[in-house]
Amino acid sequence: MSDLVPASGTVHWVGAGLSTGSGLARLCETAERVRLWHRTEDRAADALSRRGLTGRAEPRAYTLAALTAGLAPGDVVVSMLPAPEHAGLLAACVARRAHFACSSYVSDAVLAQVPAATAAGLVVLTEAGLDPGIDHLFAHCLVARAREAIGDGTAATYSLTSYCGGVPAEPNDFRYRFSWAPSGVLNALRSPARYVEDGVETTVERPWEATRRHLVEGEVFEVYPNRDSVPFMAQYALPEQWKPRTFVRGTLRLEGWLRAWEPVFAELRRGDDERIAALARELADRHPTTDADRDRVVLAVSLDVRGANARTWSGSFLLDLVGDEEESAMARCVSRPLALGVRHILDGSLPPGLSRAAETPARSDRWLRELALEGLGFTLAVSR
Repeated sequence: MSDLVPASGTVHWVGAGLSTGSGLARLCETAERVRLWHRTEDRAADALSRRGLTGRAEPRAYTLAALTAGLAPGDVVVSMLPAPEHAGLLAACVARRAHFACSSYVSDAVLAQVPAATAAGLVVLTEAGLDPGIDHLFAHCLVARAREAIGDGTAATYSLTSYCGGVPAEPNDFRYRFSWAPSGVLNALRSPARYVEDGVETTVERPWEATRRHLVEGEVFEVYPNRDSVPFMAQYALPEQWKPRTFVRGTLRLEGWLRAWEPVFAELRRGDDERIAALARELADRHPTTDADRDRVVLAVSLDVRGANARTWSGSFLLDLVGDEEESAMARCVSRPLALGVRHILDGSLPPGLSRAAETPARSDRWLRELALEGLGFTLAVSR
């Protein structure tokens, strides 16, 4: 591994979509220079104006070639573009010796470039938003506390559930509010989910068919698994002596969502790509997001451990936030932890190579304390 490339103090924030919230403003306060890259310079300037950041960041018209030409060693590129575009941005970063950050899951195309980035002394920060992101911080902290209470070498079983969702603050008939592109929501529902239930690895081809009731602080939600939960058992450093009863990372929706979405599911079952693309457009028109709407983000992560020596430990984190007229809850919860991670690239405290959010219990605990000081509140409950 090469020595860490010192941060230059310049941050390139690429994209100004729905998830670009107050995290951008925080970087304008701490970085020496911030450039916002958007489709045109005028649109970048307008995005800065709407956020009260005119004169605090430089508007730029984005093309990959223009961004690459503007990079200097030690700069930090923050990608708010769709996940398939991250690999191209990371390649530009490696070529120009710049650090990279995003809130998305690590793709194979990004992972393939990590060795070169690491050898060059560059930080590749990923999964540093809400989900993935804050959920990782919660899980690392819970696992660390449980390991201390139960002991790594003690045989035990555990149940870890991590559910996150963006929902309307005021429930509507559709039981949902789009906080990202409808096509992305629909295609995520078409992707199989793998998780552990009753101690057995389980795969469901249609995730919504595994929907169940889930109680959070006395409120009933509906939850279902998504993606592949299984690799996160290793990522969260759960001891090998502990065997999972349940391990699932999934999505949270308002009670009644499953029933309200039955017409959507009927279309998804047919699996026609062209029809699904058309449906996404129809749903966007039918359920638009307006400035008067308020969203709500709920992230509930719980861990229950039962040791063979009769020791037990349970802990849970809950983040429950409603958006306001300044920004949506989703934008705040995605952009704030991402900006915090970028600040740790700027101060040199993240090592070269891949970091999925804070990656370790100690760093996760520090990040959570810092996020709490910035007003991104959550609660922790522990019982033995």
